[in-house]
Amino acid sequence: MTKITKRAVEAAAPRDKEYYIWDEDIPGLGLRVLPSGRRQYIVQYRAGRRSRRISLGPSTVLTTEQARSRALAILADARSGKDPAADREAKRTALLVEDLAARFDQQHISLRVKESTAKGYRRSLAKFILPKLGKILVTEITRAEVTKFHHDLRHIPYEANRCLEIISKMFNLAELWGLRPDGSNPRRLIQKYPEVKRERYLSLDEIKHLGNVLREVEQEGREMPSAILAIRLLIYTGCRLSEIMTLQWDYVDLQARTLNLPDSKSGAKKVFLGRPACELLENAPRLPGNPWVITGIIPGQRLTDLQPFWQRVRTRAGLPEVRIHDLRHTFASTAIAAGHSLPIIGKLLGHTQVQTTARYAHLAAQPAMIAADSITDVLDRALAA
Repeated sequence: MTKITKRAVEAAAPRDKEYYIWDEDIPGLGLRVLPSGRRQYIVQYRAGRRSRRISLGPSTVLTTEQARSRALAILADARSGKDPAADREAKRTALLVEDLAARFDQQHISLRVKESTAKGYRRSLAKFILPKLGKILVTEITRAEVTKFHHDLRHIPYEANRCLEIISKMFNLAELWGLRPDGSNPRRLIQKYPEVKRERYLSLDEIKHLGNVLREVEQEGREMPSAILAIRLLIYTGCRLSEIMTLQWDYVDLQARTLNLPDSKSGAKKVFLGRPACELLENAPRLPGNPWVITGIIPGQRLTDLQPFWQRVRTRAGLPEVRIHDLRHTFASTAIAAGHSLPIIGKLLGHTQVQTTARYAHLAAQPAMIAADSITDVLDRALAA
């Protein structure tokens, strides 16, 4: 053994086979000399019963002093019970967040969520999450980084909160898959931004305007009849857009006056049809070889995008800010105005939780106030007499 110095390194001549020179002052520090003449610093130590070896770097890059300093740090870690070689290998093979996202898509999104939800997940990942966090190691991403990411999206609070929940689910699975320690989800304790629920209901006058426009475009014959049918069904049923656009004739039971949807946002669902909705479906054309109620241009296919038609119709009706989903809100508000209970309305809309229907509870005060005015007016007149 000899002390590894700059002079000793330069004097180490190549041989037919590689050989090692070990340092006499730092046990474990060595110089590896290859037949090509290349010289490389290494450090060797024991981790439990295993002998481990780490390459520190070539002599053309590291000075002798740098190699000795790195060797001392590694040996100190080894004496404290760590395994620097294993740690280095773990970092080398660790997944990036973009790799975790790919596995998340393959083993969760593609298998366990509905098509519309999957589309939203992938959009948020591609547009917001991966451009900011994709190149960070899964093992190294911190709550501070996720907090900053969420804060940077504060101008779009709804999107910021959706991204936060996707990150939460993704890192819960990372723990399940053994990629991070249990309880280390970096989304923990980060509060969501308040969201203002958008509630827009059409008045009876607005519904009349919309009905007139639908009749006009129907008479003009420039729009697809199936698109007109879709809007009317949305108004009459309170269904979600996806439920009407993917409606098949096999799901329609006019005798029982129901739509028997095998799948929806809340699972299998039975939609009860009023008489006008039944009449619409009775008179709707059924195209041979096409199972869809809302048919498209391509034979055998359904209409896939109602938005362009709706934008033309709502503009013509003087309702430029009204979304298609607002037709569902209108169904609920009309039901409440008619005096129907929240449980009944929840059943009609297919809500699985009472809290979902409860968002319309404040509307129930309107008919109650009208009734209160009527009753107290009678009593007031009696008292005054």
